[in-house]
Amino acid sequence: MCDQFHEFQDLYNRCHQLERQAYRAIDREHKTAEKFDHAKREANLQKRLEHYEQAQQACEQAIERYDQLNLLLRLLRETLYLCSDSGRLRTVEHVRSDLTVLLSLIEEVDDEKLPKLLNPIRSHMDDILVPFHQVERIHRDLLELMPAHIVDAFSLAWHHDHLCYQSHSKKKHGHRRESQYWLNFCEGLLDKQFDEFKSLVFEKLGQVVKSSSLVEMVNSLIRPYLNSAKGQMTQETLNLIMFYHNHRRYRGGRRQGKAPMEMLTGEPLQGDWVDLLMQHKHEAAVEPRETSSPVLALVPNLSGSTSPPQTASVQVSCESGADANHPRQATGKKAA
Repeated sequence: MCDQFHEFQDLYNRCHQLERQAYRAIDREHKTAEKFDHAKREANLQKRLEHYEQAQQACEQAIERYDQLNLLLRLLRETLYLCSDSGRLRTVEHVRSDLTVLLSLIEEVDDEKLPKLLNPIRSHMDDILVPFHQVERIHRDLLELMPAHIVDAFSLAWHHDHLCYQSHSKKKHGHRRESQYWLNFCEGLLDKQFDEFKSLVFEKLGQVVKSSSLVEMVNSLIRPYLNSAKGQMTQETLNLIMFYHNHRRYRGGRRQGKAPMEMLTGEPLQGDWVDLLMQHKHEAAVEPRETSSPVLALVPNLSGSTSPPQTASVQVSCESGADANHPRQATGKKAA
């Protein structure tokens, strides 16, 4: 789901807005209740009682809107997992049917902004389902090599192993235990073939790319910067965002301690992204370029000589949002 978050980001943002509205409504109800308790005259009692009843009704409606949308988005997230709770790899038609029902239920939530947010999702339905075509092919290939119940068990083991890297604290340990349980189950049935089949299933499922649109993923990465600097975004700023996303090291997950540029080139970076940026600026100042303002080059190692880069463009190496960290956080201390 995190790889496809850009498709549903507006829905999650709206859910956060409804949550804040619900808390404000709770606060208003509490304040009107206090005013009612402090009323002494009969006229004030009746008036403040009416205000309290109105605030209470508004509070119940706000909480109900948030609870409904929050529950449906949780179900939506689970629908986009590659396999179900039973381990069965999902089919395109199954996911399409579930998504259609969930989107219809979301539209029925008493919020006027939701129908407009659902239109682009429905128009991109085929793009969202692209990864599940690949899952169907993988399922057919695996069934030719091993029984269905073994495929389901390995799929559950991979599923929980995958979620383990996207979770925290107790959930992480829970997913790790679930993954190991299903691996033990498979090992007891397969014996000598266990390692071979495990590697095969994990490799194939790990290669499924769940991003439905590379352009949209890039847009989702830079959208927070665009929103915070409307009308002020320059090519130099985009170059800085590009440099950060390609040279910062992940703080958690499978890629912990690695930078996207290191994984792309196979060559280790010689320092933190901030140090590399400062080194690049220093070298640019020592060696004047033809352009009026230096641009940031995509290079795995900035310790050598620098050469004028090609036309600047936003080339962001897109990774799962669970692994990435924000540049404003990274500047405060060195990345892990």
